[in-house]
Amino acid sequence: MGFKLKPIDVVDDITKEDFVKNYLEPRKPLVIRNMAKKWPGFEKWTFEYLKEVVGDKTVPLYDSSKADPSKPLNSSAAEMKFADYIDLIRREPTDLRIFFFDPIKSAPELVNDFIAPKDLMGGFLDKFPGMFFGGEGSETFLHYDIDLPHIFHTHFHGRKHVILFDYKWKERLYCLPFATYALEDYKVEHPDFKKFPALDGIEGMEIILEHGDTLFMPTGMWHWMKYLDGSFSISLRAWDKSWLTKANSLYNLTIQRKFDDLMKKKFSTKYMSWKEKIAVKRAEKALANGEPR
Repeated sequence: MGFKLKPIDVVDDITKEDFVKNYLEPRKPLVIRNMAKKWPGFEKWTFEYLKEVVGDKTVPLYDSSKADPSKPLNSSAAEMKFADYIDLIRREPTDLRIFFFDPIKSAPELVNDFIAPKDLMGGFLDKFPGMFFGGEGSETFLHYDIDLPHIFHTHFHGRKHVILFDYKWKERLYCLPFATYALEDYKVEHPDFKKFPALDGIEGMEIILEHGDTLFMPTGMWHWMKYLDGSFSISLRAWDKSWLTKANSLYNLTIQRKFDDLMKKKFSTKYMSWKEKIAVKRAEKALANGEPR
């Protein structure tokens, strides 16, 4: 069988009433084609312009290798001048990515070039936008965001393959304990269903994002992304109205993450091995029980 993937809904534009009723409240993903066309950055954000604005800043780079169990999540693999990195992803395939580049801190000139869709919903975290850059073939491992925001993810200058899974599939996706990401031993595009049987039959959604497309990802949505071309995206984040979601976000950011980092540092490989075994046991139990129902 494999994954059961359906296309994500696509609209050119949408009213607040339709967005709230059909996507925000039911927590259903959506792609909005025309939202970013209203931004100054839609035409302004060329690779050359970004090189000019960001300058010679040195940026951390991340690859697709399995995480070092002794280090916190999102430890960088290398560093490079921003301009050199842009030249790299324009020139050739690479698995190196820039993760959560902060335009407010690193390139404040960019802040006026994008507009949060406050005509659709409130709660935007205006001080925490994030930009992401990747070379052709680079992948973002399967995970959900630790702070549980709603995300409007707009892509530029290329194509990006996106696969999403609802939070309810957490156990079947082999989520590691005290973490927001899955076992890194299976490939989302071509998983081994014999080795990871709980993946078989999971329902998800997919889309190929192109220049200017904005993907709405509801809180807790698992996502995997692959850059089909050297390109970049910006994510604008907003709180969910639910106080329970806010409380879970606070727990994840404080107690859970600090505990996980401490255990990694203290017990390293032994701790990671335990986490992987628990993830497998939970996935097998969920599959045997026919969960989620």
